[in-house]
This record gives sequence, C-alpha cells and structure tokens, in this order.
Amino acid sequence: MTTRYLRRCVELAREALNAGDHPFGSVLVGPEDVVLAEERNREVTDSDPTAHPELALARWAAANLSSAVRAACTVYTSGEHCPMCAAAHGWVGLGPIVYAGSGAQLSAWRAGWGQPASPVAVLPITAVVPGLSVTGPVAPFDEQMRTLHERAANR
Repeated sequence: MTTRYLRRCVELAREALNAGDHPFGSVLVGPEDVVLAEERNREVTDSDPTAHPELALARWAAANLSSAVRAACTVYTSGEHCPMCAAAHGWVGLGPIVYAGSGAQLSAWRAGWGQPASPVAVLPITAVVPGLSVTGPVAPFDEQMRTLHERAANR
C-alpha cells in the first residue's frame, strides 16, 4: 500500500512543479485504506507561502472528519513535514506519517545545488509531535523527489 500512495505523492509533486510550484504532494488515507483527500503544493500559484499540501490536508481533516477517524488516518507525503505542517498535523490529531524524502535530505540537496537554506529550521517531525509514528525516508521515492527538486532548483 505504501508504494501506491507514495507513487501518487510523487505524481502530485510533479504536477506542482509543472504548474510552477515547489514539488510537494500529499495523500490522506482513511482507516479503511481509502484515499480521503489529496493535495499538491500551491505556494507560488496561490501567492501564499503557507499553501503546503500537508497543511491543506490537516485543515480538510479538521473540517470533515471526527477526531477518532483523524487518529486512524495516515498521511503519505513526498517530503517530511516542515515544523508548520507537523504542528498542524499534531493539533488536528492525525495518525501516522509516511514520507518519501526527509527534510535533512532536501536541505543537503539544496545546499549542494547552491540554493538558499529554508527560512524555517529543519526539524524531525517527532521533535514537533513527540510519539507520532513516522516512517521515512522511503527508497526509491526519495531519489525520485531529489530529481524533482533538482529540476526546481535549475529552472
């Protein structure tokens, strides 16, 4: 199952990149192993630096799901949550996170390409949401994300 959902996250990240946004995509999977919602990054197209897909899914879940269902959901995502998105995930009470590429990987890739550092500290999700079940990075999806981020850095 993880493979199918991470593959979709990479597809959403590619859609974001092709639309002019940063390459990130996320899928919210419910307790019955059904996709409940999905989103891609929209920071550039919405002129909103907080338009991250993970934050959009947390907001959607808060508005549409009971707390019990939220806790039983899994968020699959192309990149490890930033502190803002991790906090939203924790406040909303979503369940496990599975990510393709880590924040540390992205930071190192960007530094290697001469790109500026993130304006926000790179923290592991569990530093923001202690005790949360987190899986990642997951090969080969991390390398697929490296390729998309390199395309973004070179445009």
